[in-house]
Amino acid sequence: MKTVRITGPRACAVVDKPDPAIGRDYVLLKVEAAPMCNEYLAYRDQVYLERNRPDSLGHEMAGVVADAPEGARLRPGDRVVALCGYPCGTCELCRRGYYSHCAGTEDPLEVCKSESGECGFAQYAVKPAWLCVPVPDAMPLDHAAMACCGLGPTFGVMQRMGVGSFDTVLITGLGAVGLGGVINARYRGATVIGVARSPYRARLARELGCATVLDPRDGDPLEQVRSLTGGVDFAIDCSGQPEYQRLCVDAVRRLGTVGFLAEPGELTVRVDDDLVQKGVTLMGSLDINLNDAGRLLHLIGEVPDQIERFITHRYPLDRIGEAFDRQSRHECGKIVLYPWS
Repeated sequence: MKTVRITGPRACAVVDKPDPAIGRDYVLLKVEAAPMCNEYLAYRDQVYLERNRPDSLGHEMAGVVADAPEGARLRPGDRVVALCGYPCGTCELCRRGYYSHCAGTEDPLEVCKSESGECGFAQYAVKPAWLCVPVPDAMPLDHAAMACCGLGPTFGVMQRMGVGSFDTVLITGLGAVGLGGVINARYRGATVIGVARSPYRARLARELGCATVLDPRDGDPLEQVRSLTGGVDFAIDCSGQPEYQRLCVDAVRRLGTVGFLAEPGELTVRVDDDLVQKGVTLMGSLDINLNDAGRLLHLIGEVPDQIERFITHRYPLDRIGEAFDRQSRHECGKIVLYPWS
């Protein structure tokens, strides 16, 4: 099968690997749509996050079940979106649906005794059947794939926060995750204020429903937020940048909630001023709760025009270098790869 390998700084290639094998409760997924997330950091800066390795890239995918073990609830031909990661499925957090916070993640290659199959930038992948969510017949698979990092992280944190129609939400970092947050917040009826440096993404955020987009180069964004709202009800950082994380803590109102979704960053918190006196809640979050997967797919089906705006570029796997370069320039929303095109 075809898969992607990073061969050096700003260099990559499509290479062949053996087709994956399945084992235990894993299914074989023919990957039809593979959204891109933070993999460009490995391509551009040689920074590897999550499960990324030079020959293992991509953690978002939707496709068709190609093979399944006897007795599995999924059968060949089923259309599914595969949620991110390889959690154990048996710990207390997994049983409660918080699979993304599992501390006992497993190695799919070891489980399946396979040489390949652990990444989405490939024609086939292996996934635990319980992490594969059936996709409605009328929904395009690339739309369903937005249930991964496109809309999943911000949907999950907004569910935990309880964002509603009377609320104002600040989103810092309007990249592939933060832009999805605009869609989620607007679906809930909330007012959205965004912070971004990229003119392309600022324009796209407005098209998706962001009421105001602040560029920190145009003045102190904290003062601008306070002049607009006096303090937002919720703030969500999708940037991983310490100055934006600090902005979220400072911009949220008393008794507000701040959610942190991006992995990097190091934040100094003043316990009395930031937490005790303001009564603020700080919350770390990753993806959706598994029990909310159906709700998120329903949302995606309700806003197809928004999803089409969000997916700004589509590439066959053979043009992965172009896709990485576009991501590196921040001139895109969500990019989707098509391994069989």
